[in-house]
Amino acid sequence: MDFEQARVNMIKQQIQPWNVLSTQVLDSLALVKRERFVPEDKRSLAFAEIQMPIGKGQCMLEPKIEARILQALAMKGNESVLEIGSGSGYMAALLAAHAEWVRTLEIDADLARQAQANLDHASVSNVIVIEADGTGGHPERAPYDVIVASGAVRSVPQAWLDQLKPGGKLFAFVGTAPVLAACLITKQADGSTRSETIFESDVPSLAVCTPADRAFVL
Repeated sequence: MDFEQARVNMIKQQIQPWNVLSTQVLDSLALVKRERFVPEDKRSLAFAEIQMPIGKGQCMLEPKIEARILQALAMKGNESVLEIGSGSGYMAALLAAHAEWVRTLEIDADLARQAQANLDHASVSNVIVIEADGTGGHPERAPYDVIVASGAVRSVPQAWLDQLKPGGKLFAFVGTAPVLAACLITKQADGSTRSETIFESDVPSLAVCTPADRAFVL
C-alpha cells in the first residue's frame, strides 16, 4: 500500500472538505505517520473515515475529528498539554507537534505501554504516557495551557478545570450519545469559564474508573 498517497488523499478528501484549513494542522497530519499507530492487521485502513478499533474496546477517532480538535485549539508551539485517554498515542503525537510537551493518561496498562512504544517508534520525544485514571487529571504537572479529553464525558470534571491555567483551553466531547457537543472551554482570568460548541459528533465514551461511565474511546 502507498501510505504517502493515502495520506495525501485523506487530507484532500476528508480533512479539507470538513473546513480544516490551518496550514499548521495540515502539515502535522502530513508529517505524523498515522499508520505507525494503527494495529498491524488494520494498517490498510489507517486512513479510512472510520473510528479505528485498537483493542480493549477502544478506538482511534476519525481523522477529520482529530484535525478539527487541533484547529479549534489553535496552539502556538509553547504550550503544556494534558491529554486524557492515550489510546494508540496518535492524538498525543499530533498535539506534541504543536506543543512544548505533552503528558497523556491511559487507564489500561497494556494500551499505555503500546502508546509509549508507538510514540518512541515514531521518534516523538516530548510526550510521556502515564498509566492512570484521568478523572482527577494529573496535578503533578498542573496547571496546563491545554487539556484534551479524547473521548466523551457526561460532564467535565472539576479537577480538569482546576488544573487549567487562566487563558487555557480545554476540549471535550460532552453529553450523551448519539449527539455529543464538541466543546472548547476557555478559562478566564477570574477563574470563570466560557464554553463554545465547535461541532457535534458521536464518539465513544472516555474510559474512567466509574462503572457507569466505562464505555471508552481513544
